[in-house]
Amino acid sequence: MVGSMLTGLDHGVKLVTLPRFESESFLNCLYQHHPTMLQLVPPLVSFLGHRPDLKLDAFHRLHTIFCAAAPLGPSAANKLMDRLGRRDILMQEGYGMTESSPITHMSPIINNEIGSFGEPVSRIRVKTMDLNTGESLRPGQEGEMCVFGPQVMKGYYTNEKATEETIDSAGWLHTGDIAYYNEQDQFFIVDRLKELIKVKGLQSPLSPSELEDVLRRHPAVLDVAVIGIPDDMSGELPRAYVVKKNGVSVSKEDIAEFVDAKVAPHKRLKGGVMFIDAIPKTNTGKLLRRELKSMLLSQIS
Repeated sequence: MVGSMLTGLDHGVKLVTLPRFESESFLNCLYQHHPTMLQLVPPLVSFLGHRPDLKLDAFHRLHTIFCAAAPLGPSAANKLMDRLGRRDILMQEGYGMTESSPITHMSPIINNEIGSFGEPVSRIRVKTMDLNTGESLRPGQEGEMCVFGPQVMKGYYTNEKATEETIDSAGWLHTGDIAYYNEQDQFFIVDRLKELIKVKGLQSPLSPSELEDVLRRHPAVLDVAVIGIPDDMSGELPRAYVVKKNGVSVSKEDIAEFVDAKVAPHKRLKGGVMFIDAIPKTNTGKLLRRELKSMLLSQIS
């Protein structure tokens, strides 16, 4: 409503919307209207990036792609840019929550960095917080992102306990997302706090999103999700669930070796690789890792 419809109405632009996503009607809409701006979610970025039959002349007026609702890895963004044959397109991301009404960050038009969800919007204060000490962190250090500003909610209706767990006594909204920022104050998502993989003996938990971005660079991988699986010795080990591209032959060992060559030893896929038909996601593209974990637990039991 805010990022798409109201912004379009405010600027007096032509908005084209579809009642639901269907691949052919979506593509036909692009071919008919030749958009100047696309507002997408990560699954649609991947969909367009993997279409070999894309009619590139339909994108000759396109100057901006805005993506939100779930993290967009650099590999998916770069794949779409390469598919379109355009490096002059502005690839923007944004960040927000229902609890922050909703937008707190947006990529700048100048000096935008692919993979970043942008810088804080006007009148918002942001900090990354050490999970152990609660101290504010410096650029490049990973911690829980907290936001403070006039758009932060007053609280959850009739749920004081949940409100106190989310908004601290100083008014900071704890997002539950692990992030870091660079010297230019552009922020980068690492992962959800609850989804980090905790390996014994390591001070910092592993990020599934980091491994997923590496896996998406493999030419045979269409989609992927990484979760932690229980291990008696290590506590948890990373396992990849992979959707292969049609007609491509690849083994689990090939994919594991591809990752092993690109990451530190403790980030290797020691929990294995599993092939599945589809990755469970919400309509907006958020990975439903809990469904993969439920499937794993049912297999164990």
